[in-house]
Amino acid sequence: MKLREQMPELDGATAWLNDEVQKEELVGEKATLIHFWSVSCGLCKEAMPDVNELRDEYEDDLNVVAVHMPRSENDLDMSVIEQMAIGHDITQPIYVDSEHKLTDAFENKYVPAYYVFDREGKLRHFQAGGSGMDMLRKRLNRVLNEETK
Repeated sequence: MKLREQMPELDGATAWLNDEVQKEELVGEKATLIHFWSVSCGLCKEAMPDVNELRDEYEDDLNVVAVHMPRSENDLDMSVIEQMAIGHDITQPIYVDSEHKLTDAFENKYVPAYYVFDREGKLRHFQAGGSGMDMLRKRLNRVLNEETK
């Protein structure tokens, strides 16, 4: 995805965990962080406490949606996905993308990957990899501060 592109529709999930959301519910009132992760990704597991901290800290101003992107056949087991979600306190909606429909819509190739959309649903920041949480927070704050003006 390119910056300023509109958020794709959240169609084609194999399953949803915790709650199901649609794009219409995310665009309009709050900014949105969509993060891609996988049960087989060590960096994802390391980053999850930081993602959860952002989710909790910005609860009133930010929608957070997790997308489980399998990297191999071993990542398709729903019970493993569910157990990891519980074990890593992933309470936000989880789009299970076993057929890579949302992954393809985002043109995403990485886990972990983070997409920050403004209130209008336009992509404002993308980053991938396990480090850079300070940069993600900085970009997120910039988007949130613009929206309160």
